[in-house]
Amino acid sequence: MRKSARRAAAIAAAAVSCASAHAGELRYPAAARGGQVDVYHGVKVADPYRWMEDIDSPATRRWAKAESRLAARYLEALPGRAEIHRRLTDLWNIESWDVPERHGSRWFYLHNDGLQNQPVVYVATRPEGPGRVLLDPNGLSSHGAVSLRAMMVSGDGRLLAYALSDQGSDWQTWHVRDVASGRDLPDVIRWSKFGGGGWRADGSGFYYPAFDPPTQGATLKSANRSHKLYFHRLGTDQKSDRLIYTRPDDPRWIVSAQVSDDGRYLIIEASRNNELKNTLLVQDLSNPGNPLVTLVAQPDADHELIGNLGHVLYVQTDDHAARGRVVAIDLHHPQPERWQTVIGESEETLLSATMVGGQVVAQYLRDGHSQVERYSAEGRRLGAVALPGPGIADGFAGHATDRESYYTFSSYTSPASVYRLDLGTGRSTLVHAPAAHGFDAASYEIRQVFCSSTQGVRVPMWIVSRRGIALDGENPTLLFGYGGFGTPMVPAFSPAIAGWLALGGVYAVAGVRGGGEYGREWHEAGIKTRKQNGFDDFIAAAEWLIHERWSRPGRLAIQGRSNGGLLVAAVEEQRPELFAAAVAQVGVMDMLRFREFTVGRNWESDYGSVDEPAEFAALLKYSPYHNVRAGTPYPATLITTGDHDDRVFPAHSFKFAAEMQHADPHGNPVILRIDSDAGHGQGKPTGQLIDETADVYAFIRNAMGLPGLQ
Repeated sequence: MRKSARRAAAIAAAAVSCASAHAGELRYPAAARGGQVDVYHGVKVADPYRWMEDIDSPATRRWAKAESRLAARYLEALPGRAEIHRRLTDLWNIESWDVPERHGSRWFYLHNDGLQNQPVVYVATRPEGPGRVLLDPNGLSSHGAVSLRAMMVSGDGRLLAYALSDQGSDWQTWHVRDVASGRDLPDVIRWSKFGGGGWRADGSGFYYPAFDPPTQGATLKSANRSHKLYFHRLGTDQKSDRLIYTRPDDPRWIVSAQVSDDGRYLIIEASRNNELKNTLLVQDLSNPGNPLVTLVAQPDADHELIGNLGHVLYVQTDDHAARGRVVAIDLHHPQPERWQTVIGESEETLLSATMVGGQVVAQYLRDGHSQVERYSAEGRRLGAVALPGPGIADGFAGHATDRESYYTFSSYTSPASVYRLDLGTGRSTLVHAPAAHGFDAASYEIRQVFCSSTQGVRVPMWIVSRRGIALDGENPTLLFGYGGFGTPMVPAFSPAIAGWLALGGVYAVAGVRGGGEYGREWHEAGIKTRKQNGFDDFIAAAEWLIHERWSRPGRLAIQGRSNGGLLVAAVEEQRPELFAAAVAQVGVMDMLRFREFTVGRNWESDYGSVDEPAEFAALLKYSPYHNVRAGTPYPATLITTGDHDDRVFPAHSFKFAAEMQHADPHGNPVILRIDSDAGHGQGKPTGQLIDETADVYAFIRNAMGLPGLQ
């Protein structure tokens, strides 16, 4: 049954006038409980805070402001918070570079001097030489929340198409800048989101993905449907842009495109929802009248173009290879039975592959860390790329004529360094090696362990700690996880992780099912009706840390973002006795209504659909919002969201926080932290990141009963 809008408004209006409950000295803002009840497959499900989904209503805004004031007072008063903020600021002040990429005679790269809110685009005549500023997003707003979300350089290096986002929104606005003069052309493209594109070889225009404009007044809420690929010709209005491809038969499809390195082919990938399976189409651009040709008609596996040599496309796929392989597709004979395997499936997971200098550079995950191999275009092994240790390598882009390529390497204790790879000898040379101020990497060690979960599954976990740490159960330990959408947890450096280590903490990361640590099978073992497997894995990791005396429940906290926020919230409900604190950030909390907002319907590929009885039953069983139990001694809980989050709608966090506060108003604190002018996390200014991390660590330490810092 659905309440009328008038009734819902009346319920919401009552929210600010009811008496407040309190937890210790906390007095939570009152939130009226409505009588909304929905029926799914004959099951009645209450939704008392449905009114909070109208996040722009006066009542919701008043409640959210009251929660923000409470959070600010509570977090700022925590012991040691100011000193934690100071130490984090020092650690965040790390100079960083992205890998340089050549276009025409020019080289382009990103650089941040340390505490800049956003990285800056530079252009140079040499890959390792000094460059000039081409685009500085830091000057585009007073609050530092305008970020560069994507960029495409024309093949000759004359033009830069760049997409900006404001306040963390996924919506992107494209502009075009003349590289020589540094001035923008009149072209402006709005309502772009997700997917990729590319320039035509002649520089006449570029391909880009977009949705139709959202409902007026609901930019951050309305569902995004019917993704489209367009071509924009320079000097024309967006209204005249040519539609290249969409799927009118099903509005759930997401499309993405790229133009081959030689400029001859347009390659389009289309996937239903967020499935890691896609169709593949190609168009020969040498003749404007050439049609789109379907290479893969059904999305039964993942296919991604990595390059081409003439009319032969090289594609990374998990078709008939759950951990990935590389195939060559001759466009003169494109039938799948004619595909040639260039690099066969390995025991390791093929994370990504690139083509550069006539070689294929394959980047594998071996138990979650990088292993890089070079192959000839025919598949002959040329040798491994020697890496400094367990960590993650990224980059290896370039052109068919290049003799060198660049990549970054980092680990939990080493900031990302830039290396040059000589494609002839296979040797790497260090180009940039930033140092973390006040952080002695040699004082820490990285271990990888494995714990046993349900069905006897072996779950990998990274543990980073000071050398010689005592395993006495007293170490403040933070366990992080994600476990969704085939995304692996990799050992990359973060100032936030360095900050926790510098505070004397142990940092652990569990690679649970639903992620991508071991390929497609590992991912699919943690989706839909099997989602509980990922929660079981995370619980097993926590129990291992306690059993092996790394920590104990009073010194163990869990943290996750987005799908990881869901993971944390579900696990703290299922095993609250294991943890002192739970930090659920920008999480998906209402598993019955996630599809109603922005891109939520796309997540049905991982979560399942309430339309399917078995999937509905699984969703209801673990949905954080629906499984809060009154009187349960939950750990201290910090819930964070951004007021401009148009990926995971803020109402997820609002409703979950209100339900948790209502269930145990006198127990451990439940704090809702709402970032202003912020979205899901992408493009968040450095200052906001430091503020948020200081709040998180002060909250966790306080929940563990640790003293303040001097």
